[in-house]
Amino acid sequence: MIVNLMHLKPHLILCTTTTVTPDDLKTEFNCLLYYAFVRIDDPAELVRAQEILCRELGLRGRILVAHEGLNGTVSGTREACEHYMRVVHNDLRFANMTFKVDVVDEHVFRKLFVREKKEIVTFRSPVPVSPSQQTGKHLSPKEFYKKLTDPNVVVVDGRADYEYDIGHFEGALRPDIASFREFPEWIAKNLADAKDKTILTYCTGGIRCEKLTSYLMAEGFTDVNQLDGGIVSYGKDSEVQGALWKGLCYVFDERIAVEINSDPQRSVVGRCHHCGTETETYINCANMMCNKQHLSCDACTQQFNQSCSIECMDAPSRLKTLHSGR
Repeated sequence: MIVNLMHLKPHLILCTTTTVTPDDLKTEFNCLLYYAFVRIDDPAELVRAQEILCRELGLRGRILVAHEGLNGTVSGTREACEHYMRVVHNDLRFANMTFKVDVVDEHVFRKLFVREKKEIVTFRSPVPVSPSQQTGKHLSPKEFYKKLTDPNVVVVDGRADYEYDIGHFEGALRPDIASFREFPEWIAKNLADAKDKTILTYCTGGIRCEKLTSYLMAEGFTDVNQLDGGIVSYGKDSEVQGALWKGLCYVFDERIAVEINSDPQRSVVGRCHHCGTETETYINCANMMCNKQHLSCDACTQQFNQSCSIECMDAPSRLKTLHSGR
C-alpha cells in the first residue's frame, strides 16, 4: 500500500467582529471505530504503514492487522481523523469500510498500539469460520428493534459478561464468559436446542458478530441475524434512538462506558460487585495479580480499599490506593 503522508497545516482565522473565548479555541477530537474482513497478503507491511500514518497525524489507539483483515479504534483531532479516513479509503481494500465516529473532548487513548495478529478478533473457532464469505443477516437498527419485540426470538449478547453487566438489550441472554474465545463452548452448552429458532446477536461495533454468526451458521443454526454496525450505530440511529437498550455500553478506551439510549429516564442495570447497589462505575482491583475490573459503588470502593475481595485487600502484590498504610 502506498500512503500519502501530507502534513497537516494548522491555520488561524481572525475576525475583528467576534470575541474569541477559550471555548472557541478548544480543539475538537474524534474517536474512530472500524474494521474490515479482507485478504491482507502482507500484514507486516500494513502494520508499518499504519504506524507511520498514525504517528504522523498524532493519533492514538489500538490497531490490529492479520491476514483476515484490519480492526482499529483510534482518537485524534477531527482534522487528523478525517485525513486518516481519506488515506485508508484510498486503499482499494478498504474503500467501502465504514468508520463509526464519536465526538470526544480529548484523546481517549494514552498511546498508539499497532500489531500483527493471527486474528483481528480472537475467536479460535474449532470449525472453519470465514466472515468474508458467510455471516448472519445484517439488520438495520430499525429492523433489529422490530425483531427485539418478538417474544419468540433468542437474543444473544456477543460480548463478555462484564460488558453485559453495565448495559444490554432487554431480554438478551448473558453469556457467562470472560473472553470472546469462550463462545463456542458456551454455545454448545446453552444453545444446542435453538438451532431452528430466530437468533439475534449484537456487539459493540459489529466485528465480533461477524465471527459469531459465521460460526453459528457453520454449526447448523438456520436463522441467524446480527445488528449491523453494532450497539454504537444503534444508539446513533435517528429513528430508534437507542430504544430497548438498558444501561450504558462498555467501550475499550478511557471513557469506559457511553450512553446509547436517548431517553433521559433510561434504566441503570449495573450493580455493585459487593453489595448489589446500583452503580455504573468500573474499577480495577488494586491487587496487581488480580486486576479484576468490576462494578463498585463509592461506599464499597472505600470499604474494600479498591479491591474485588477480602483476599485481595490483604494481598502482598496490591497497589497503594485509598489508605496509604496498606
